[in-house]
Amino acid sequence: MAAGGFCKLPNGTVVVALNLPRPPAAGSGSVRVLVHAQNRARALTRLRNLGMRAVYLRGNGEPPTPDEITAVLHHPDGLIWRTAPGADACAAELWHPIRALMRRTATPQGF
Repeated sequence: MAAGGFCKLPNGTVVVALNLPRPPAAGSGSVRVLVHAQNRARALTRLRNLGMRAVYLRGNGEPPTPDEITAVLHHPDGLIWRTAPGADACAAELWHPIRALMRRTATPQGF
């Protein structure tokens, strides 16, 4: 189960933050993923459509911080990630678009 939470914005949309295990092809550890959507269900659907099938949000234990909300609102895709806070995380790491994480997990196809 992923740790995370959500925050409802004044315009009715939500920002969902989840700590997920990093895909094996992209390294070890975990990542913090932020999603901006119309509601929580749509936010989770956006992640599931990217191949993260077992993503669920139970509770609101780790909601997004104001800085995280600002970061996801200013990104054109509304879907970003970085290394999850912890012992091995760099405090100055910038946010990455989700396609950068998905590109790392794709295996090259040989002929």
